[in-house]
Amino acid sequence: MNVLVVDDDREIVESIAIYLSKENLNILKAYDGLQALERVAENNIHLVLMDVMMPRLDGIKAMLRIREQNNIPIILVSAKSEDTDKIFGLEFGADDYITKPFNPLELIARVKSQLRRYVKLGAAEGIGGASERLCSGGLCLDVHQKKLTVDGEEVKLTPIEYKIVELLLRNQGRVFSISEIYERVWNEPSFSPENTVAVHIRRIREKIEINPREPKYLKVVWGIGYKIEKT
Repeated sequence: MNVLVVDDDREIVESIAIYLSKENLNILKAYDGLQALERVAENNIHLVLMDVMMPRLDGIKAMLRIREQNNIPIILVSAKSEDTDKIFGLEFGADDYITKPFNPLELIARVKSQLRRYVKLGAAEGIGGASERLCSGGLCLDVHQKKLTVDGEEVKLTPIEYKIVELLLRNQGRVFSISEIYERVWNEPSFSPENTVAVHIRRIREKIEINPREPKYLKVVWGIGYKIEKT
């Protein structure tokens, strides 16, 4: 598995590379956003671990450019620990966010968790046989092809967004609390997950709803959680 580590601090890049290499991951390196775009274009990258504040092209702008063509997991790394900064990063397409200074074991765990999801999403592609489809009105998820369509038009999802949509479509009509969604999608105990889940829900709505403020598919049950209506 190829992991791209991006940071303008070369010592941080080298230390992260040492940690992840011990997990049998192949590490590619970049030292600003423009180099990161070059590495993604030239290599088969499975995950990007990227600093936010960098010269030439910062991590947020680089992530937006990557997201135009690629849905690989992206974990942002930043010295800013405020919730608003985390929400900002997640809203613009990050799958996860970790703050400096970080615990190496936590970093490794988050990287491996995102890679597991990414591999699982792609594992069934190309497999023959009848396709499993989960549909609610014009919203349809082809589980084998890992493809979501809205009224026949394909919608690109990140791995986390896909898992949320699959969870809700498999359990249409059931309301999931924010903690339930977090624990079942992120596969870890929830600790103040409200902002993280809300950001991903907002991003999904922007992709599948004509009017995200009046959602047709992904609905909130105030004070309880979220659901997709059974049709």
